[in-house]
Amino acid sequence: MNLKLSLCLLLAAVLLLPPLTLAAQLQVQVQHISGGPVAGAVVFLESTAASAAVRPAATANIIQRKTTFIPEVLVIPRGTAVTFPNEDTVRHHVYSFSSIKQFEIKLYVGTPTEPVVFEQSGVAALGCNIHDQMIAWVVVLDTPYYSHSNDDGLAVLNDVPAGDYTLRVWHKTLLSEVEVPKLAITLDSNTPIQRVNLD
Repeated sequence: MNLKLSLCLLLAAVLLLPPLTLAAQLQVQVQHISGGPVAGAVVFLESTAASAAVRPAATANIIQRKTTFIPEVLVIPRGTAVTFPNEDTVRHHVYSFSSIKQFEIKLYVGTPTEPVVFEQSGVAALGCNIHDQMIAWVVVLDTPYYSHSNDDGLAVLNDVPAGDYTLRVWHKTLLSEVEVPKLAITLDSNTPIQRVNLD
């Protein structure tokens, strides 16, 4: 086989390869409608391809310490199992009546043997049946592309495949799904910073 034919065959093989999906970065500025930054917002990108890329996290915990849930907001991909270690000397009774996951872990100390698996995306509010002031949220996402806003209200999502997405933002102060902003975006290397206002 001569060199010219070899090069032609190599070029043909390269042209038949699927196009590379380039990774991009997205910056999202989350602020109150009055203009101040919103810290602790969960910023995420949804699409059919993102849903197909979801894998459960290896480990996830919500610890009870000093009659407080730590973290107050846990963000996990769909299918993740969560354990609830009790590090207090008093017993807790953890529960959720949320539509995406209803469960109870009755009065206990230590770590329950069975974790709670969150198979459905959405938000589960948690409480303690003994200590009314204890509250936390498990935000279950149907996407691996998410981040949290910092004290300046800025969230950065790195290494996201370029493409079309729905940008969504959740915060614990939002009372219903209707209040969660949704914005259609096309992500590439030139996508500008996105700004989302929360009431």
